[in-house]
Amino acid sequence: MKVALIFGITGQDGSTLADLLLSKNYQVHGVIRRASNFNTQRIDHIFDKVSLHYGDLTDAGNVMGIIQQVKPDEIYNFSAQSHVKVSCELENYTFQVNTIGLLNILQAVRTLGVLKTKVYQASTSEMFGNSTDGSHLLNENSPLNPVSPYGISKVAAHHLANYYRDAYGMFVVSSILMNHEGERRGPTFVTQKIANYVAQYKRGNAKAPLQIGNLNAKRDWSHAKDMVQGIWLMMQHDVADNYLLASGEEHSVREFIELAFNEIGVQVVWEGIGEQEIGLNTQTSEIIVQVNPKYYRPIDIEHLIGDSSKARKVLGWKPTITFQELVSLMVKHQLLT
Repeated sequence: MKVALIFGITGQDGSTLADLLLSKNYQVHGVIRRASNFNTQRIDHIFDKVSLHYGDLTDAGNVMGIIQQVKPDEIYNFSAQSHVKVSCELENYTFQVNTIGLLNILQAVRTLGVLKTKVYQASTSEMFGNSTDGSHLLNENSPLNPVSPYGISKVAAHHLANYYRDAYGMFVVSSILMNHEGERRGPTFVTQKIANYVAQYKRGNAKAPLQIGNLNAKRDWSHAKDMVQGIWLMMQHDVADNYLLASGEEHSVREFIELAFNEIGVQVVWEGIGEQEIGLNTQTSEIIVQVNPKYYRPIDIEHLIGDSSKARKVLGWKPTITFQELVSLMVKHQLLT
């Protein structure tokens, strides 16, 4: 039985990976932060099947102690301050968690001499910044030009992962994941915010229009379940390497909103431009979407679309859930909760 240690097990990706590893007969350990309120909702269904440890990636001694106790075959690092807009306000904290946190894991593995332990680092498409206008796909070798503290912190971690693999012969995988969502996505992220609003609107509980930032931003969206399958395949490969996972399709926030409302039989028509643009219910002429500059980033990324041909060829990976199915699953989940 393999032993896995997941930093960030209570998040969307960490909890989804925990499900996958349990199905493959792993012994799963997870690290959670102490909070005054329970924050284990995403793993409540497997609470008695995993071993949990209180910890914090910014505490090097704590990280080393957990790794020494668990003696994992595989370490998966999903812990992050992952909200891009928030990273513009919590810059120092974002770097402490996203960059120094990974360094603490890598140093612990090396110091403890458990170099057989495989380490996975979750990198992000935000590292690319505005490297494409949508006319070409991004891959593992595309320029990294981040435009947010979140993206910059992840680039630093990405290079740390490469350094420890090359300098010390450690099995370190750093994957670049294009945008991925799912029913477990946090409520402050735009996709879940949309899905939740549509459900509230269906129930008649929406008190004001949906407030949205950049409607025209385009992303390469996949489901988290497909992503964690690819992550597991990377960790089983004989040679550690970096991989990009993506659907290869680009869709706008505007499209996501339209499909989400279609799930409840509402068609959206758009009027106005820029900050004055609104979305109307075609049947009632009610304003149901408003652009709010409050949600603009200091520098936004207009296009993100990826080329995952390396992962498809080497690992045999491919996404199984379409963009349209993703939106439908998220809205239906919100309608049931």
